[in-house]
Amino acid sequence: MITARASLAEPGHRSIAATIVIRILSFTVCAALGLGLSAAQASNKIVLSTGVLPPYTNLERSGFLDQLVVAVFRDVGLQAEIIVYPTATERGMLNANEGVDDGLAMRVAGLEKQYPNLMRVPEEVADNDFVAYTLGEPFVTDSWESLSPYVVTYIIGWKVFEQNVPKGKELTLVRDVDQLFGLLKSRRADVALYERWQGLVKTREMGIKVQVLEPPLVRTKMYMYLHKKHAALVPRVAEALAKMKRDGRYQRIFDATLKPLAD
Repeated sequence: MITARASLAEPGHRSIAATIVIRILSFTVCAALGLGLSAAQASNKIVLSTGVLPPYTNLERSGFLDQLVVAVFRDVGLQAEIIVYPTATERGMLNANEGVDDGLAMRVAGLEKQYPNLMRVPEEVADNDFVAYTLGEPFVTDSWESLSPYVVTYIIGWKVFEQNVPKGKELTLVRDVDQLFGLLKSRRADVALYERWQGLVKTREMGIKVQVLEPPLVRTKMYMYLHKKHAALVPRVAEALAKMKRDGRYQRIFDATLKPLAD
């Protein structure tokens, strides 16, 4: 199956992401506050939020999720767009649960247990790969124990790493992705742990020629969520997404936005 992945937003793009949020919400939120409407009702669109940035979203609205979400909802006869909460991903989930936004563009399964007003669209949007990066000789990452001989770094708060990385030679925790790959670039860490696609974008920006180690340490299925007021849309959106996979449109979006990063 074709896969795509996601991660925490990159601090280096905060100003860009803030521009996205301001541009989209400048009048919709004000109208919602004044009239008692949600942002989606005020703009007359389905609005899904996310915390991820390039290559998933960008100012040109040409990222993987930008294109996929618009195409899926177009198939069910609706307009849609994504807003980005790059430094407040929890706010995005709360807004979706409260109906301020219409849902979430790409999240792990099981959020409905914590956010009972959200309904998961059962068709998978993408796979989220958490991988190891190195500048040294590649090795097989078929278990967490494969990291034990190396100096490892990852970002504080990433639970998938906190819960699984073994206590090996040395472990360095960092605040953001710039520090993460900065340690790798300066050779003060042997291995950096991050998400696949955003990591490839960031290392290109920093001029680092990395090895992405395989297989992924963790692969997680990701899904859209809709507020329960849109319950009738859930099966229709699921079928539209499945149809895009069957007719090749999903593949074409993947090939245009994510696949070039792996070359």
